[in-house]
Amino acid sequence: MLDLNQIRFPVRYTTFFLALGGLVFSVLVVLASGQAWIMLLLFAALSAVGVHDLLQTRHAILRNYPILGHMRFLFEFIRPEIRQYFIENESEAAPFSRAQRSLVYARAKGQSDKRPFGTQLDVDQVGFEWLTHSMAPTTIASHQFRTRVGNLACSQPYDMSLFNISAMSFGALSANAIMALNQGAQMGGFAHDTGEGSISRYHRIHGGDLVWEIGSGYFGCRDDQGRFCPERFVTQAREPQVRMIEIKLSQGAKPGHGGVLPAAKVTPEIAEARGVPLGADCVSPAAHSSFSTPTELLEFMQSLRELSQNKPVGFKLCIGHPWEWFGIAKAMLETRILPDFIVVDGAEGGTGAAPLEFSDHMGMPLKEGLRLVHNTLVGIGMREHVKLGASGKIISSFDLARTLALGADWCNSARGFMFALGCIQAQTCHTGNCPTGVTTQDPQRQMALVVPNKAERVKNFHQNTLESFKELLQAAGLSAPDQLKAHHFFHRISHTETQTLAQMYPALTHGALLKDSVAKLPEPFKTYWSKARAESFHWH
Repeated sequence: MLDLNQIRFPVRYTTFFLALGGLVFSVLVVLASGQAWIMLLLFAALSAVGVHDLLQTRHAILRNYPILGHMRFLFEFIRPEIRQYFIENESEAAPFSRAQRSLVYARAKGQSDKRPFGTQLDVDQVGFEWLTHSMAPTTIASHQFRTRVGNLACSQPYDMSLFNISAMSFGALSANAIMALNQGAQMGGFAHDTGEGSISRYHRIHGGDLVWEIGSGYFGCRDDQGRFCPERFVTQAREPQVRMIEIKLSQGAKPGHGGVLPAAKVTPEIAEARGVPLGADCVSPAAHSSFSTPTELLEFMQSLRELSQNKPVGFKLCIGHPWEWFGIAKAMLETRILPDFIVVDGAEGGTGAAPLEFSDHMGMPLKEGLRLVHNTLVGIGMREHVKLGASGKIISSFDLARTLALGADWCNSARGFMFALGCIQAQTCHTGNCPTGVTTQDPQRQMALVVPNKAERVKNFHQNTLESFKELLQAAGLSAPDQLKAHHFFHRISHTETQTLAQMYPALTHGALLKDSVAKLPEPFKTYWSKARAESFHWH
């Protein structure tokens, strides 16, 4: 698995080795003079702490930073006032609050997620949202909610959990992180998206259900020139572990942006998984080479369905130009080729590294993008045939409920499951120096992430989040997830005014885009629907 010959003396162990050196020195002093007993006891205690840190399996930080790692826990937990200071003064660079991370940590560890003294949120703040409750709560037997993905053209449908692991590639994540995520998915009965880095040997060890994501680099199914290779696709797509195939058109964190993994970072294992040569840059183009129009996209998708022996096939995108998405919808009408599913990725989605302008200002946020896709499918009369997934800062059961109410059939989470693995948002993903072993290819650092322990936390986070989701449904007086609607949620738009999400994001009626006058349609349909074409992504 890991090449032990690569293991070198890690500088981060310096404190531990100093403690051992101090212990040896103090023993010699005691033997020589009979004095320095206090020094001996001090260094013996520090050395014992360091040994314990290296051998324990619960905290990756302590395994990577023996003795020194306790400073983090000291500052974080020594006093409630200090903890509150961290919550209230969270760095602007950190995209998630400490309170939200604490929620994930508690659920992943199987600890109580309850807290005293009510909400810590300002309910009068613009943007505050809530779910309305019922005076007649229901009782739901199980939290194991699932939705079947696969339309009439699919002979191998998949019963998808409502909460799954979003796309994160091997290479971006460590081998141990991939194994822990997949084992957790296998234990909990939910899906693990491979990311565009394809299926590695570490995805296969525990046999968890996979959604194979195929990006513009066609990793895992490419020929020597980087073009799509049907023969190599068939080899992996027909494996029983691969339950669905997802064509990645764009991702929320950096839509429309390609990527390059420098040759120096292409390890033999990454080269094996992606089907790229060692010693050369690994390029992900900004655009696919297998299609250039909406119609060609659907034809390519249909070819993957046939090659995979009719497994569910769909695509993932962050909505950009509305007329391009409308062109895909019109191509569905003209060709009668329908995706089994579409995953809408919000612009708030994360990545290991992206240009600041892309991560902050490119792409449509999840609420608007999801509602647009949902309304379009309703408007062309195809919604019941195409399932919708959603991703982008979905971490709590409230996030899950609100996203389903806006039109999703299931949700994917990346950050939430990274936190379950132990990520502390050190924001060193791109450096290879991740302190918890989650986003590094350094064999020493990732050894701190103990797979069985973290897999259990991944499973716990999934199960406890769905249990909380069930409790929300019950409190709202609902009996099933598909009963959640946009009118169940309120959003504060000013200090004195609120609206339901149904008012903020109006719904189209069934078939409205086929029978209603364009002038009667809401925006952006009114402006862009007539300009879209199935034969081109360009505005006409």
